[in-house]
Amino acid sequence: MLTLLSKLIACLPLSTIHAMGKALGWLLHLCSPSSARMQRANLLQSRLCNSKTELEQVIHANIGETGKAIIETLAIWEWPQQKALSLVKSCQNWHLVEEALNKGKGLIFITPHLGCFEITSIYYAAQHPITVLFRPPKKSWVAPLIDSGRSKGLVRLAPANVQGVRALMQALKKGEAIGILPDQVPAQGEGERADFFGKPAYTMTLASKLAKKTGAAVIMAFGERLENGKGYIIHLSKLNDDAINTPAMLNQAIEQQIAQKPEQYLWSYNRYKIRRQIMQKTSNEKTSDAES
Repeated sequence: MLTLLSKLIACLPLSTIHAMGKALGWLLHLCSPSSARMQRANLLQSRLCNSKTELEQVIHANIGETGKAIIETLAIWEWPQQKALSLVKSCQNWHLVEEALNKGKGLIFITPHLGCFEITSIYYAAQHPITVLFRPPKKSWVAPLIDSGRSKGLVRLAPANVQGVRALMQALKKGEAIGILPDQVPAQGEGERADFFGKPAYTMTLASKLAKKTGAAVIMAFGERLENGKGYIIHLSKLNDDAINTPAMLNQAIEQQIAQKPEQYLWSYNRYKIRRQIMQKTSNEKTSDAES
């Protein structure tokens, strides 16, 4: 059913896809009060809005952008590579990629859930190989659609497990690029708590470890969604060599990127979710401190 829906959506022009997405965003917002509360709470926590009026404007825009992200993803998974590439109007600072590859130490793309993150790996993979870390879906029947949709051009997928991490390391050792979504809550044991917009969030350590171990260049990638279905602009910005040495520093880099276009970030995601095991560990540590 989902595959059929994706095929139907993929036949539509991007302007229509985004109009449908905007309507879907409002439908989800009205039907899911918990997501609406999460969106507002996370935006308030970020302190990116300087007034109540600005806050309401960003929330209003973000509702539509969230829906667009859902619908366009289904279309992108079905589009042939050339169709997706035709919608990228420009890529800013591509020279950073060439400079990084020439050094031969590999390239780590950090791509938060901001704008159209699906389009960035497709664009890069039209010219160079890239291994992208992903978390397999909980529903196995969705996996074939995701695998075929993301494996365009020279994209290779690496599951978020030991084998996947090995694939990332191998790619970097060959001087190739890898892609990581850095703002998902990692599995237990794969992260540490670090401030994200001033509040502790369980944050992945993998990106920081890979950067320190390999000396790979780190580039933040953001696929800006243009208004009225006019396409996308890919923004690339190189981070300093030690910019993500710790999860706290990684979060700071993500914050700076989000601040450029806050209405296109996935604010309804529970970034501050606490894994059950972490809660137990924290409770035990407090008990131990009290007894000592």
